[in-house]
Amino acid sequence: MNSLRYLGHSCFLLHLAGKNILVDPFIRPNPKASGIIDVEALEADFILLTHGHNDHVADAHEISRKNGAPIISNYEVATWFEEKDCQAYGMNHGGRRDFGFGEVRMVNAIHSSNMPDGSYGGNPAGYLIHSGEHVIYFAGDTALTMDMKLIPAYYHRPTLAVLPVGGYFTMDYEDAAIASDMIECNKIVGCHFNTFPPITINCNEAIKYFESKGKELILPEINQIINL
Repeated sequence: MNSLRYLGHSCFLLHLAGKNILVDPFIRPNPKASGIIDVEALEADFILLTHGHNDHVADAHEISRKNGAPIISNYEVATWFEEKDCQAYGMNHGGRRDFGFGEVRMVNAIHSSNMPDGSYGGNPAGYLIHSGEHVIYFAGDTALTMDMKLIPAYYHRPTLAVLPVGGYFTMDYEDAAIASDMIECNKIVGCHFNTFPPITINCNEAIKYFESKGKELILPEINQIINL
């Protein structure tokens, strides 16, 4: 069954078309996830990275090398990992490619990006994944942006969207509700919340806010599985 498993912060394991796609692995340095998620037991066929910040790439090298999982990211992030003996696909905004589990399209995100060693991390991105009846949007770390109005034009409206809701470094849940209107998706999975003090939110208030707009906000617990 196609599913989305939450591994903490902005990290997800997407099981789609028989493949495991790991998104933004930040597990060992995350105290909320490190005692729950066994990094060595994770199986990944691909690793999808939205940008170069350590809280999105911390475990990518280890998992990529162990599983032989290619890294999909922007050109600069991909090149950084290729120099560390990982296989990588370096895409850029507007580009798309079929990776077998579905077509991946790189879309805009408004944020910053540098690698853990301080080197340039290219432009941050979000991704649209189109596989059969599923259209899944991973916004990555981003502010609210008018570019989100383009999202439903690509493959019709997303069936599920993963949006940051913690504020401070990204949009907050009120902006995420506006984003859900722009992308024309009423089923939202929140991420990038409650990991650090600046992004702590009141989960009940956030869920009720979405309900008041006629939308569903899922704020998953670590290891929670969401069926697609």
